[in-house]
Amino acid sequence: MTSLATPSPLDDPRTLVSTEWLAAHLKDPDLRVLDGSWFMPDSGRNARAEYDEGHIPGARFFDIDEISDQRSNLPHMAPPTEKFMSRMRAMGVGDGHQVVVYDRSGLFSAARVWWTFRLMGKMDVAVLDGGYPKWLAEGREVEDLPPVIKDRHMTVSRQNQMVKDVTQVAHAAKLLQAEIIDARAAPRFKGEVAEPRPGLRSGHIPGSKNLPFGQLLRPDGTMKSPAELRQIFAQADVDLAKPAITTCGSGVTAAIVSLALERVGHRNHALYDGSWSEWGMYEDLAVAKG
Repeated sequence: MTSLATPSPLDDPRTLVSTEWLAAHLKDPDLRVLDGSWFMPDSGRNARAEYDEGHIPGARFFDIDEISDQRSNLPHMAPPTEKFMSRMRAMGVGDGHQVVVYDRSGLFSAARVWWTFRLMGKMDVAVLDGGYPKWLAEGREVEDLPPVIKDRHMTVSRQNQMVKDVTQVAHAAKLLQAEIIDARAAPRFKGEVAEPRPGLRSGHIPGSKNLPFGQLLRPDGTMKSPAELRQIFAQADVDLAKPAITTCGSGVTAAIVSLALERVGHRNHALYDGSWSEWGMYEDLAVAKG
């Protein structure tokens, strides 16, 4: 068992770090901590208000809905590079920084922020394993002060291969070119229940595989080990030798699957940004059930 003082050997500043690792590095001058909490619209929770009440020392709030492409009618699509750069600069996040993202659900929306940084070509970014609940449960320090912002230039090199649009996903599904992995709960994937967003059809992309994101996590919100993750991918009939496209309801929990793929050494993966919010809207796109 890992003691509170010892970072885990599984810590990787490009994918996932433990609360022990973050506590050991919290005072590093080039560390930037982001609160990437986001809640489903019907949750009754306000991520920004909760951040203001208390957060990990020095953390900045990353607003997933605002730092997005607001020209799109789809929820929180990936931001244009210029917007990402300007928002990060305003938050004092830039080149040479090691970024750690956490959320208030354990491991939920932080993976979406991690993926956004990777999309922008920023590799030194990790998700906090177990997130804010684990940090609090261990009695670690929190504060309600705004961070001290120092301007830092940020260079961005957008990695277009990491994101797919509806045309690319439809093409991949038709030609069986990639494993399309759907992170939604099984009843939604099977089309047995109505979608939480009104106006969407129920079901899934034909040929996609269902891997509900919760299966990748332990009860405390930490991600299972790489060996366990490989087994879970195998049980979901996912061929890790093929390119992968992750999808979900609106592109948030798909990033948890993307993070798990990265943890098992699978580098050839992309995220379908529109996800079911887009696919379920278009009547001319095929929908599978069951």
